[in-house]
Amino acid sequence: MSDINSIFEIDYEQALTLTGFGWFHYRLLALCGLIYANTAIGITVMSFVLPSATCDFRMTSEDKGWLTAAPMLGMVVGSYFWGCLADTKGRRIVLIAALLLDGTVGLLSTTAQIFPIFMFLRFINGFAITGAMGICFPYLGEFQPTAYREKILCWMELFWTLGIVVLPCIAWLIIPLPLQFGTADGGVKFSSWNLFVALCSIPSLLLGLWLLYFPESPKFLIECGEPALALEILKDIYHINTGRDRHECPIGRLKESDRSNTIMETHNRSIRTFNIHDPKHMKILLPEIWEQTKALCSAEFRRNTALACMIQFGITTSYYTLMIWFPELFGRFEEYEKRYPNATVSVCDVSSIVLENVNDTLVDDFCGTEIDTKVYWHTLLLGIACIPTSLWLPLCVHRLGAKFFLIFSLLVAGLVTVGLAYVGNSAQNLILSCIFEALTSMGISTVYCVMVDLFPTNLR
Repeated sequence: MSDINSIFEIDYEQALTLTGFGWFHYRLLALCGLIYANTAIGITVMSFVLPSATCDFRMTSEDKGWLTAAPMLGMVVGSYFWGCLADTKGRRIVLIAALLLDGTVGLLSTTAQIFPIFMFLRFINGFAITGAMGICFPYLGEFQPTAYREKILCWMELFWTLGIVVLPCIAWLIIPLPLQFGTADGGVKFSSWNLFVALCSIPSLLLGLWLLYFPESPKFLIECGEPALALEILKDIYHINTGRDRHECPIGRLKESDRSNTIMETHNRSIRTFNIHDPKHMKILLPEIWEQTKALCSAEFRRNTALACMIQFGITTSYYTLMIWFPELFGRFEEYEKRYPNATVSVCDVSSIVLENVNDTLVDDFCGTEIDTKVYWHTLLLGIACIPTSLWLPLCVHRLGAKFFLIFSLLVAGLVTVGLAYVGNSAQNLILSCIFEALTSMGISTVYCVMVDLFPTNLR
């Protein structure tokens, strides 16, 4: 078989199968899974910063709204930017850049003493984190043999749950600490919440450095017209998985991509070799990027693009809004129930009543109040509630299909969201919040898994 494969060209999927499935794939899953867990932390970190930093920045509810929106606006801007780079410069290099940028800016934000500057730095965090979140799925998927791809990608949901569980644990350990440094005039302050943000930024830097030890996607290299380099990477994977020498790898030559490569045909060089800082190179790259963008709206992909965008818009609109707001909401319920024991109150009412007190006579008392222990515990329960669905998805996706999980999670989560408007106390709010979190996070991961198969390598 080895001699036959050395003579004839084989396609990429066959080559992946011949490299085996083993230690390399487990390491890659650990890396991409931790990147996904890190994005969960990066996106929801503001949920604990909002109540903790209220005093230092003298934030109103409107300010909190803008601070919540800033990372999301960064994600909107960054999605297309990082997507274009990933399809021209490669998945690995873009993942490294996004992670290092996120970690660096996250650390810088801990030193910001002015609210608009802090908000701008969180905007950059959102800009960076969306690159890591969107690209880790295709990067992981392009290394997986067909038989394992869907299930491996679905295991990523478990890592998102890990991030949601770890975040309140870190917050619980750090934010209650009596840590307060600053100048005598109060111009410079460093509190426990600053340390919390700093600690949540470090994993991005470490993951970016760890990624240096992993190769570029061979599938992407083939699309760029570099099958020889892709073959060398596949031989390394074969060596790691089987423990045999590279020269024993039963892959002789790889078929080139069936899709036309305008850059390679016109300039006889890989698209990866063009420098985005060179104006002459950008004149070549921009038309290619525009052609890829137009391809998403072509008859072949128009339906898939529209469906993917609408589903993502629907899920993330509710998920990110509510997930970041939940700790604040839990805190307001606790505050209200301490003042009015055994009273029944809705989500809308508890927010307006507490806000009225804050803006009136209780502002100093509210500003100095620590986050209630129950808030950390309730937020931790949100993550724990995701564990069953995180296991259900990869274990049953082949049996039930990704479409079932998408429809189920969207319908039930939508009904639960409506139910939040009718809760009467913090216990009811917590139960519905846990169901909502478990189903929407599963839905988001399912969409990412499906998109790897819906779009070709050069458009993912």
